[in-house]
Amino acid sequence: MIKIAPSILAADFTKLGDDIESVSSADYLHFDVMDGIFVPNISFGIPVLESVRKITKMVLDVHLMIDTPSRYINKFAQAGADIITFHVESETPDNIHVAINEIKKLGKKAGLSMKPDTPAKELLPYINSLDLVLVMTVEPGYGGQLFIDAMLPKIEELRGIINDRGLNCELEVDGGINPETAKQCIEAGANVLVAGNDVFNAHDRAAHIKSLRNY
Repeated sequence: MIKIAPSILAADFTKLGDDIESVSSADYLHFDVMDGIFVPNISFGIPVLESVRKITKMVLDVHLMIDTPSRYINKFAQAGADIITFHVESETPDNIHVAINEIKKLGKKAGLSMKPDTPAKELLPYINSLDLVLVMTVEPGYGGQLFIDAMLPKIEELRGIINDRGLNCELEVDGGINPETAKQCIEAGANVLVAGNDVFNAHDRAAHIKSLRNY
């Protein structure tokens, strides 16, 4: 099953509650956390997540694009995250294992992401423990970027690894998703599509979410 995760980074924060309700037919609600250190932008954090948790029962898919995220795992879990994904580049190998275990002990799903220049093999020491792998198909930090076609072989490689190992691990893509690139990613093996501007700019958001699932 293909799952759609609208990113609230593209929502109108003057009417965030209404915008979230308008995409409630989606599978996940994607929550991009940026600290201005790990990536060159600052977005939002724990107080916004707490507020969003109060107004929706959607699965909150929290993507931490922050430096040393292990410092904040417990706080994001308490704030209402259902899935907590952080970057393989943001921690030491030992801390990555510790953070994954902590996320699971807190009853949340654990994900690991990578920047476009990071090879798939960097995830291999951890992939057996993951619930989700996130492939960035743009440079993390800003919405509205163009999809990087060179990421398709990485998606295919990771899908092969997940299947060969018989893992119950979702393969998510984030960045530049539209009807054309959604189809390419699904064909490459992705089953969760993060879409920001493409969903929130749609005239009929529910219909657009449904159409993205069918590519």
